[in-house]
Order: sequence, then structure tokens, then C-alpha cells
Amino acid sequence: MNILRPLFFSAFFMIAATSSQAKVLGTHGDWLVFSETENGNLTCVMSSEPKKSAGKYKKRGKIFAVISHRPSEKRLNEFSFQAGYNFKKGVDVAVNIDGKTNLKLFTNGEHAWAIDAQGDKELVRAMRAGNKMIVKGISARGTKTTDTFSLKGFTAAMKSINTACKVK
Repeated sequence: MNILRPLFFSAFFMIAATSSQAKVLGTHGDWLVFSETENGNLTCVMSSEPKKSAGKYKKRGKIFAVISHRPSEKRLNEFSFQAGYNFKKGVDVAVNIDGKTNLKLFTNGEHAWAIDAQGDKELVRAMRAGNKMIVKGISARGTKTTDTFSLKGFTAAMKSINTACKVK
């Protein structure tokens, strides 16, 4: 059964390469859902690649928005963004959902995260209700980028990782 669309292969195989226990749970709209075992503990993950990326860059790596559950560590609904480049130090990433919700993420290397669990909750809540997420960042070289993600299937993907990791 081929449930993976080509745009999700890179995300899955990049993560699966680090884990012999990665298992695809399915796709929901524009989101890939899988589980894996990290250090003997179950982790449930959903990820998506942008529908559109803009910026005056010549080369850029893979771009992902990711939500993960690590129940053994009591870490749920963790949002992370992988930019495909190193961020400019000291500059936050801006996230906008449907022009209504604006949040800032802190950066380290090529990743960005919400400041705390409350920020993760707020972001996930907005993503469940939204249709489109826009992420704006600035590379270490000063290049401004804008990545647009579809939130189609987000709620179903959340239900899937909740079920897989037994999260209520």
C-alpha cells in the first residue's frame, strides 16, 4: 500500500535513517505521521514540508514543520521548524497562522522552537483551527525566507499521533 506521497519520502527517510524502529502510521492531508523508538522510548511525530518557499537564496536544505510527542519525558505537542539553513544568531522566527495568530520562535543552528510548553500548546491550538501557516526567518547570511505550509489534515494527524502515543 503506497500511502506516501513523494514530498514526504525525504522527511521519513531522513528521520528513519537515525532509527531502526521508525514506522509510518499514514498521511493525513499534507502531514506524514510516524512513530519511532528513541533510546527505548516511543516517540510519535507528524511532519510537513512547505507548499511554497520564497527568498533570494541559491542553495537550501530540507524544510520541515514537525510536531512530536515524547510521553516518557512528559513532552507533548512540541513544535519545531527546520529551515534548511542556519539562522542568524539572536533573530527570532515569526509564525503566522491565517493572519490571526502571530508567534515568535527562538533559534539554534537551523532549527526553531516555541519558547516553552505553553507556546507549543498555543501554536498547536492555532494550527488545528487554521488553514495556512507562514514561517519567516533570516539566514546567517541575512537572507530573508518565507515558507508557507498547508494545515490540511493537521487535526487528523494530531489524532493519529495522540492515539499512537496514548495521549489524551
